[in-house]
Amino acid sequence: MFKESGGTSGSPAGRQGARLDVRGGRAVHELSICRSVADIVARHAAGRPVTRVHLRVGALRQVVPDTLVYCWELAHADAAGAEVLAGSVLVVESVPAGVRCRRCGVHSELAVPILRCAACGTTDVVLVSGEEFLVTSFEVATDAVEA
Repeated sequence: MFKESGGTSGSPAGRQGARLDVRGGRAVHELSICRSVADIVARHAAGRPVTRVHLRVGALRQVVPDTLVYCWELAHADAAGAEVLAGSVLVVESVPAGVRCRRCGVHSELAVPILRCAACGTTDVVLVSGEEFLVTSFEVATDAVEA
């Protein structure tokens, strides 16, 4: 949840507005996450210039993908080995939350974060997607022209 000047807002509209003011503390969570990702990627890049970083983020992770992208440049400027990340782009794949019903076996995506079978309505479900947060890959420049 983001703290707005008039109260709290857990709505997507409130979150979208929150990404605009990193210095005001509204996107600190995403900025911290980006800094951690930048440190990991810089370490594994082993001095090679990185052009793209690919993340897979589940809908239940309580991060705003657009805000991660917005924070990326700010985050990698502070990273150890920041020069290898200069000019890199963060690509975020959003993964919807999904469940498998133990009663009827149906797999369904969740439109809202309520763990319930879309077919039979039971809450006897297994979460099968939506909690991911993975650096799936990163691309490095192949020659001096790309860097």
